[in-house]
Amino acid sequence: MRINEVTYDDSRPIDGYGPGFFRIGGEVIEGAVLVRPGGVSAWGGYEDVAALTSAAGEVDVLFIGTGAEIAHVPAGLRAALEAAGLGVEAMASPAACRTYNVLLAEGRRVGVALLPV
Repeated sequence: MRINEVTYDDSRPIDGYGPGFFRIGGEVIEGAVLVRPGGVSAWGGYEDVAALTSAAGEVDVLFIGTGAEIAHVPAGLRAALEAAGLGVEAMASPAACRTYNVLLAEGRRVGVALLPV
């Protein structure tokens, strides 16, 4: 078996998460967070549409972590993101973290917006 070390270029992988926080590229971030190739920033939740649409052009798919459990993304938010040219996939935050890391390691243009667990 051949094992290769994963490199992430300038993007930062999600190292871990816990109640109310995420550890991204070794840095602990409290609360909701947006991770994209341009960097990591706080995210204001479903009402913060502008932060998410600013990822258009940088990413092809935006994963939305809905917290500890999977939930529907508000229809207006989904429509705004799709109008901006972003593919949107909603899933529980732990699954969104894992999926983001796998696709990031493959060199894909992905971003993730996460609500804490």
